[in-house]
Amino acid sequence: MKIAVYTLTSELHNEQVIERQTEEFLNELGLDFDFRGADYSDYGTHLVDLIFVRTGGTEGIFKRLLPQLDVRRHRYIYLLASGKNNSLPAAMEILSYLSNQNLHGEILHGASSYVADRIGQIACAAERCQMFANGRLGLVGEPSDWLIASHVDEKYVTNDLGIELVKIPMSELLAEYERTPETPCDFSSGMPNVQAAIPGANRIYLALKSLVEKYNLQGFTIRCFDLLEKVHNTGCLALARLNAEGVVAGCEGDVPAMLSMWVARVLFGTSGFQSNPASVNPQDGSVCLAHCTIPFDMLKNYELDTHFESGIGVAVRGNVAEGPVTVFKMSGAGREYFAAEGQLVANGNDAGLCRTQLKIKLTQNDDANYFLTHPIGNHHVLIPGHHKAELEAFMRTVC
Repeated sequence: MKIAVYTLTSELHNEQVIERQTEEFLNELGLDFDFRGADYSDYGTHLVDLIFVRTGGTEGIFKRLLPQLDVRRHRYIYLLASGKNNSLPAAMEILSYLSNQNLHGEILHGASSYVADRIGQIACAAERCQMFANGRLGLVGEPSDWLIASHVDEKYVTNDLGIELVKIPMSELLAEYERTPETPCDFSSGMPNVQAAIPGANRIYLALKSLVEKYNLQGFTIRCFDLLEKVHNTGCLALARLNAEGVVAGCEGDVPAMLSMWVARVLFGTSGFQSNPASVNPQDGSVCLAHCTIPFDMLKNYELDTHFESGIGVAVRGNVAEGPVTVFKMSGAGREYFAAEGQLVANGNDAGLCRTQLKIKLTQNDDANYFLTHPIGNHHVLIPGHHKAELEAFMRTVC
């Protein structure tokens, strides 16, 4: 865990006394620090960078220093403050100045055990941010035509989030599909037309898996409705399998939904269910989320059916265990996101909706109004467990 400590010190204080107090303060934290002192030349190269405001009278020093710091990369500036030498008041003035500059920071102050634990939390979050930024995600075809509000700012994704987007034309997937022979698979359905479609759905899975390996992808999203016309089948089974294997696999070319699923994978090591809010009740805070595919590793059991809109191919009607869940979505063009906790209370089987239907009771009824007043596009991602606090902390750091 590489944590650097830089210092701010007023010239009015005795340097030897301050150095001795600094050593005592850092030793009490019990962490392995890379002590850099007043040399900020490599600030930004460590997992975590801490600025120890050792004395009062350092506010002006920080103001002059700030233009040298890479604040785009370090969206949060962490200030260490002790209980001596007016360290805390100076840190408070600096934090207020950061806020006035539309920048963000946090003062790490209190009992040694608390400060050490908080630094550990920050370091873990930084490691996850690095994993997130190292993502290599594919776009198989363009976003579906109806996703008029769900396109992505590719410069933002590449330059700010650090994620590499790999564009793969649908023609390449279709060529891979043609090269892929039908092979036996262990899926079956009581519906004859679905059973007949399973070998083709398995070929789509194998073709997509081949592209994932070829381009070394951690995930992708696919313009899946093109498959209905081109191969008279669906990608629903393939996406359910690939997500369960740890590959983020999204539908309809929805890049923001894919990014949201990538967050779930990086933070919690779990799949996310990309879904449509099929109905919302703002009075009781209930939401029904539906789609024709869901990761197999989220399910207690499932059935295979046809794709809802087209009536062809293979779709997944999954049943998920009732319990705590989080609904999440990040935008693809800026710093917006939505996170709300709730309980999965029932699985549905409405013939007029996509095959998997999950009924959610949100913890805060008012959160349901979000879907009707300022939603971030259509698709949202359901994540098992309650994770709002972790998501909010992560998104503050990343975005």
